[in-house]
Amino acid sequence: MTTREIDTSPIPTAAPGPTDANGTQAGGLAAGRMREAGRAATILRGRRPSLGRFTGVVTALVAVCVYLSMTQPVFRTWGNVTNIVASNSVVLVLAIGATFVIISGGIDLSAASAAGACGMGMGIALEHGAPFVLAVLVAIGLGLLLGFLNGFLISWVRMSFMVVTLGAMSVYSSIALVSNDGRTISVFSTDGFGPLKTFMNGSVGSIPYILLFDAALALFAAGVLRYTSFGRSLFAVGSNAEAARINGINVAGVVLLTYVIAGFTAGLASVLQVGRLAGAAPQVDATLLMTIIAAVLIGGTAFSGGEGGVLGTVIGVAFLGVIANGLTLSEISAFWQGCVNGGILIVAVGITTARDRGWFRRISRGSGSARPLAAAPSSSG
Repeated sequence: MTTREIDTSPIPTAAPGPTDANGTQAGGLAAGRMREAGRAATILRGRRPSLGRFTGVVTALVAVCVYLSMTQPVFRTWGNVTNIVASNSVVLVLAIGATFVIISGGIDLSAASAAGACGMGMGIALEHGAPFVLAVLVAIGLGLLLGFLNGFLISWVRMSFMVVTLGAMSVYSSIALVSNDGRTISVFSTDGFGPLKTFMNGSVGSIPYILLFDAALALFAAGVLRYTSFGRSLFAVGSNAEAARINGINVAGVVLLTYVIAGFTAGLASVLQVGRLAGAAPQVDATLLMTIIAAVLIGGTAFSGGEGGVLGTVIGVAFLGVIANGLTLSEISAFWQGCVNGGILIVAVGITTARDRGWFRRISRGSGSARPLAAAPSSSG
């Protein structure tokens, strides 16, 4: 009996690249940069939209809607649907801005506070007799300025986005409070409020203006992400900023513009908030920021950046809005809403993390998936 001969000659390997003054292999470093550049170039060529990241929330949304339709007959009325839309338009606008920021790999903790400050600016303008258009420009212009300040400190000064936006959240909240000594400004009787009141309460047939506005804004934002060079650059920066820089992307410029967009949505949301309340309130809903971020993450945008989209955010906002409406119709205390939203956020992000790390595939394969290596065959002589 003979045994199979085993080749003990050394395995050929690629010759190491030259080393620099610090002993780093230049060839390996260059290869790594080329791989990073290749990944960024793939992103820049565009991605196909994937439904996989928010399949779970769509399924949950349908299930909740079916349940509420059976248990709460008023839920399926058109009036209730329009009420859900109107109640969540501010969240949707802010969440669209947050989607851009989170895709870039950052986060904006000051979004809700910036909206409050912009709303106070609009309220003061209306109170002093400014026409509707000028008051809207004041709110949006202030939002752009606040977003620019955040983006400049993050992209050019190179400060941490967490530190900048956390500090800005406190600053903008204080600005809103001191602007009118903490008092709410009623704008219902002002001359400039008329057009805003018509917009918030009017409709085309049975379709409210606010619903058409939300749909147009979402489609525009989705188009920017999908079909523009800025959108592709944004995904590249969120996936790997260094690789994006190697591909010639102005990373600082992309990040700056991203926070300017978030500031714009803060100003726009403040206009809707003033119209909905018929007043400018300096206090910000304590759960608003969490709801914004929850809607974005529940909708499939990756917290680490580089993946996501507006469609998922719209679904996330709709899901949380339906949950809140269901709690109200079921006469459950509104104090539970934060608990429910937070729990949903943890579960949704946990499921996404498990899927991205392949835990579901490992579970489906079972513990017996690892097969022992077969013994080397022998031949008889």
